[in-house]
Amino acid sequence: MTTMITLYGIPNCDTVKKAHTWLTDHGVDYAFHDFKKQGVPTDLLPGWIASVGLDTLINRRGPTWRKLDAATQASVVDAASATAVILASSSVIKRPLVAWADGAVTVGFSDELFAQRIKQSHPG
Repeated sequence: MTTMITLYGIPNCDTVKKAHTWLTDHGVDYAFHDFKKQGVPTDLLPGWIASVGLDTLINRRGPTWRKLDAATQASVVDAASATAVILASSSVIKRPLVAWADGAVTVGFSDELFAQRIKQSHPG
């Protein structure tokens, strides 16, 4: 069984669209997980938080975060409180989140980051 690259996000996000395009253009096999339709995989969330940290995972500059009331924003202080907010409002996750074939997790998109990850995942 091959370990698949999974791109997590929402389809109408411009950065997720860029990641889709990059992966497709480079012939990379991947699966897309739509947070809006499929939800946040609660079993993977603790690993994501441990891997990238709350400051990277949560988009505190995005419109979803800004719409949260101050008490909710202030309540996000650890993995448990962040998980509650993420599950209630998946759009606070910075996108795209990618789970690479080698087990690494990255947040965001750039040509350089994706090229580096593909090289590391598929040394050749």
